[in-house]
Amino acid sequence: MAVRVCLGFLILLLYSNFSTALYEDQVGLADWHQKYIGKVKQAVFPTQKTGRKRVVVSTEENVIASLDLRTGDIFWRHVLGKDDHVDQIDIALGKCSILRAWNLPDGQMMWESALYGSTPSKSLLFVPANINLGKGNRILVFSGGWLHAVSSIDGEIVWKKEFAIDSLEIKQVFQPLESDIIYAVGFVGSSQFSVYQLSSKSGEVLKHNTASFPSAFCGEVALVSSDMLVALDATRSALISISFQSGIINFYQTYMSDLVQDFSGMAALLPVKFTGMFAMKTVSGIYLVRVKGVSVLEIIEKFNHPASVSDSLTLSGEQQAFAIVQHAETKIDFKVKLDKDLRNDVLKETVEMDSQRGHVQKVFLNNYVRTDKSHGFRALIVMEDHSLLLVQQGDVVWSREDGLASIIDSTTSELPVEKEGVSVAKVEHNLFEWLKAYKKGEKGLIIINIVKITNAGHALKLKGTLMLASPDEIAAIQAMRLKSSERNKMTRDHNGFRKLIIVLTRAGKLLALHTGDGRIIWSLLLSSLHRSEACEHPSALNVYQWQVPHHHAMHENPSVLVVGRCGPSHDALGVFSVVDSYTGKERNSLKLVHSIIQVIPLPLTDSTEQRLHLIIDANLQAHLYPRTRDSVNIFLHEMSNIYWHSIDVGKGLIRGYSLRSGCNLDVVDEYCFNTKELWCIVFPSETEKIATMATRKMNEVVHTQAKVLADQDVRYKYISKNILFVATVAPKAAGEIGTVTPEEASLVAYLIDTVTGRILHRVIHQGAQGPIHAVVSENWVVYHYFNLRAHRYEMSVIEIYDQSQADNKDVWKLVLGKHNLTSPVSSYSRPEVMVKSQSYFFTHSVKAMAVTATAKGITSKQLLIGTIGDQVLALDKRFLDPRRTATPTQAEKEEGIIPLTDSLPIIPQAYVTHALQVEGLRGIVTIPAKLESTTLVFSYGVDIFFTRIAPSRTYDSLTEDFSYALLLITIVALVAAIFVTWILSEKKELREKWR
Repeated sequence: MAVRVCLGFLILLLYSNFSTALYEDQVGLADWHQKYIGKVKQAVFPTQKTGRKRVVVSTEENVIASLDLRTGDIFWRHVLGKDDHVDQIDIALGKCSILRAWNLPDGQMMWESALYGSTPSKSLLFVPANINLGKGNRILVFSGGWLHAVSSIDGEIVWKKEFAIDSLEIKQVFQPLESDIIYAVGFVGSSQFSVYQLSSKSGEVLKHNTASFPSAFCGEVALVSSDMLVALDATRSALISISFQSGIINFYQTYMSDLVQDFSGMAALLPVKFTGMFAMKTVSGIYLVRVKGVSVLEIIEKFNHPASVSDSLTLSGEQQAFAIVQHAETKIDFKVKLDKDLRNDVLKETVEMDSQRGHVQKVFLNNYVRTDKSHGFRALIVMEDHSLLLVQQGDVVWSREDGLASIIDSTTSELPVEKEGVSVAKVEHNLFEWLKAYKKGEKGLIIINIVKITNAGHALKLKGTLMLASPDEIAAIQAMRLKSSERNKMTRDHNGFRKLIIVLTRAGKLLALHTGDGRIIWSLLLSSLHRSEACEHPSALNVYQWQVPHHHAMHENPSVLVVGRCGPSHDALGVFSVVDSYTGKERNSLKLVHSIIQVIPLPLTDSTEQRLHLIIDANLQAHLYPRTRDSVNIFLHEMSNIYWHSIDVGKGLIRGYSLRSGCNLDVVDEYCFNTKELWCIVFPSETEKIATMATRKMNEVVHTQAKVLADQDVRYKYISKNILFVATVAPKAAGEIGTVTPEEASLVAYLIDTVTGRILHRVIHQGAQGPIHAVVSENWVVYHYFNLRAHRYEMSVIEIYDQSQADNKDVWKLVLGKHNLTSPVSSYSRPEVMVKSQSYFFTHSVKAMAVTATAKGITSKQLLIGTIGDQVLALDKRFLDPRRTATPTQAEKEEGIIPLTDSLPIIPQAYVTHALQVEGLRGIVTIPAKLESTTLVFSYGVDIFFTRIAPSRTYDSLTEDFSYALLLITIVALVAAIFVTWILSEKKELREKWR
């Protein structure tokens, strides 16, 4: 009987379609984590003798990584600090110039050497020296005015040589083959050229020669041989060939107009390495120039823009190859040429390319040996949107969306509403394929395949339930669940979990990510932020919600507004782009006739549900968008209630403004408004410097203004969207931690009403220093800083309450109708406020802070803290309650007040990111779901991470992995057990009666 029961239970498990909670790498079912590296700026292909095919890259996000050449996956990577700038592979720079070496197979650091120089160094030049004296090959490093010879085995500095000339800028360090002499060449000032010859064994200067050039150099050079380089003059209109054979320096000048027909503008030398030739870029294209002798320059070939040229690649002997990539509409032409035969192409391929990736920025060439012993070529290509691709045999083998490592802003959008029986997303791909096969008469085969797949899937689920699944099978189960999961649909759900996260990258690309699994729904490289003659230096600024249809959600798509400017300065002209949130198509783009200093989204919408925005330009004039009659009428009706403020960190000023009709323009513009300064706060420059500021979220929901205390007393929160938190530090303490003494450091925190400019509260922290991070929510602010006296980080909390409503506590007045609940509230009335504050020690340095957001503001708040370890920690706001005491009363305990401790607890289970790291963490975004208990959290840096959290647990819903089938089975089993028990009981009673 027992065997039958066990078999029956196994059969139920096998054929029941319930889900089990699987976790992979400690990531929850609702989480996803994506790793990136950023825009590649240098790549090195190890030799084929190293085993697995890989490429080592360094990126603009200060990442060094090893990628699988077959798939593009990351073997290993190291994300360096923000002050460590990668100069060349295996080299990282800090303020003291640090040389690091990593093991190629596993990425483990082998050694690290600090290269201290007498002067600050912004870059390193290094080359492996061709000498082995028992310490392995030497690495030559120029840093801070010193040339170092470093052992490649253990990083020991074998010798170092100081160059005493302060204005000397070394441009090239190299050692010719089969030579014991090291050459260091560079400029002294802008017009003097110097050549040093040093002994590779001791670093002793063997010879030093200098020569002055009549005009000046711009600083760009290209080494074309062991005794010659080419430089540009200061005007970038002439090339100077510099020969230093046998220590004798000679200059030969060639004007660009003599070399390039119809030359205009300025030239630039490309940082590519060739022997006997160099590459330069002009307005008209890229030129390959051969150097003949010491004075003759000859153009070999011209490539029209857009194009990119790779470094030379040594094949065999003295033969070198290089690649040229040119754009042709939606295709790229990939060519490989040999330096000995430039007229013919060794390889010529045409590759289809996604137009949303932009133009090619860089190309890195690699070769491999085919089975017939001939050379094959592959190219690693960096695109304009910072994506990385591998091209081989005319196809894109793999691609990486590494532009997501440089997110600068984000917003969210709801998914389409699911219509009756059919979603807006039409039909899923697998259903479409099934229908196609059904029409072809393959119904029987499909049914058999479905049965096989279903049985295999149930078997996998059973093994996972019994914990017998291998890691590969667990991954397969997880993939099956993701494909069949409701959370991956392209329609909105009633809980508000499924959304689109729309992110804007530094490259000017907009991408929509699905919150279900993080997949990219669409991407758009904005044409308004594309480099052109009218917009030479475009830069993306922010993305905002532009139109959110509520009344016409079934028929109209929402859209977002992308704001940018055409230059690095604040007075550069601005650009607009309006993009459809569902399709990713650009609805409209606009080049503004004014600059953009500040964008103010207003809580107003026009009749088409487009949100009104105010753009403040460099002349402090406000421009209204959208520019329609409807929007301006709505705005004029509310203009008297609109105020804004500006912060000038450099001058230590905060100003408040109101708006007036009309602008001081030559042409009448009814959508332009003048501003009137209402107040100004000046911080004393001798003692205070603005370090950070924070405001409340405009869309934050506060459930109730009243807060009932343990003694049944009522306090009213000071709820105002006009509160501004400002933190200032002593000017001497504006640097890094430890640069000043506690007596010289101080931090002052302000709470300011931005309508009146009134300072509501001010507190001084003596001996405190930044960096400062702050977050404002409801009636409280939390900020993080470093306490120099205690040598620890601290977090302080300030809560502000409205005392003007103290009379509203009397219940009898409310009962008798004497309670005036409709009394007007004005920011100009001087508020009577009460402030509670407290400080706590915190063990971590902080990179970012945010607070959970819910739909109705009922759920308790949690503080989300991005730690120095690139993880996100959820800290209950109750730990930052200023009313905490060491011995709380019983009533206070019932209210939920936690006993006071000097430091805030770090609970391992409170890490939202689990065991994962969001490398290079820069921002944390919280999004309210429709379900009150749940908050969506999106954090980004070099990596991106998404999860759902429930600060007060999911008190209003069952979890997504709840097994309804198992619940049904349990109920059926209980009913069956009751029925069997009843029958057995009846039989027992009958037997007893017969006795």
